[in-house]
Amino acid sequence: MKLEIVLITGMSGSGKSVALHALEDAGYYCVDNLPPELLLNFVKLEQTQGAHKVAIAMDVRSATALPLVPQHLETLRKQGVNIKSLFLDSATDTLVRRYSETRRKHPLSRSERTDQQHALVEAIELERELLADLREKAHVIDTSFIRASQLQGYIKSLIAAPEAQLTLVFESFAFKRGIPVDADFVFDVRMLPNPHYEADLRALTGRDDPVAAFLRQSPDVAQMFKDIEKFLNHWLEPLARDHRSYVTVGIGCTGGQHRSVYLAEQLAASFGKRWVTLKRHRELDARGDLLPISGGVTVF
Repeated sequence: MKLEIVLITGMSGSGKSVALHALEDAGYYCVDNLPPELLLNFVKLEQTQGAHKVAIAMDVRSATALPLVPQHLETLRKQGVNIKSLFLDSATDTLVRRYSETRRKHPLSRSERTDQQHALVEAIELERELLADLREKAHVIDTSFIRASQLQGYIKSLIAAPEAQLTLVFESFAFKRGIPVDADFVFDVRMLPNPHYEADLRALTGRDDPVAAFLRQSPDVAQMFKDIEKFLNHWLEPLARDHRSYVTVGIGCTGGQHRSVYLAEQLAASFGKRWVTLKRHRELDARGDLLPISGGVTVF
């Protein structure tokens, strides 16, 4: 059985500790903040010890050595190691709020700055620049609005998915809460009939049969489905040939409860016949729990 590695990188405060805990629960041997210089030797050691599942987290504290990571990953892949690379991201204002509420210091913050708020934003943007190459080559998960339990579920669904050249992720969301930063394609379905204005349907979601029946009656909904389906059928094969491991398709409506959920469900069912397909509904259960960012401290 060949070695499987999950590499977790991402923005400080985006939930990497939560992801590692999920992988530990799933039976992975987890290492946090491994210096990139040690990656190849560490993997060699794990192979000699007969390890099968290893999760490694790296962050901007190893900034000077991060450029080594892509070439090390390529070397490992040539050796037959199965690698899944995940990048956790969050909107800047979300990260600022998390740091402000916990009074933690960002790894790149300058202590001599008197304007701490401005210094924090500068540190976050610098971190984005330093991690840009790793983000480009990984599957991105936007943790801006999700609960800790949701993130754990996302991680476990990704690692449980059958090994394939391309995994397709459909994600419903609400435009009023922002476009997911992890979306490769975004489709706006706010012009479709809105079940929210039907009293009997308002409290339901796009997963419920009455809402589905309501939306199926609309020719515009059917046309939207066909248009998205046609677009993806045309471009998924070229994306797979370009060695893309994951493609995330965002479907957005006003509240992320009815129209976007319904279409994400229908598209996932349709494309699941050809591709490994996952689905997420960002808004349906995004309230109530808190997302830890480090050391057991929890924030929204």
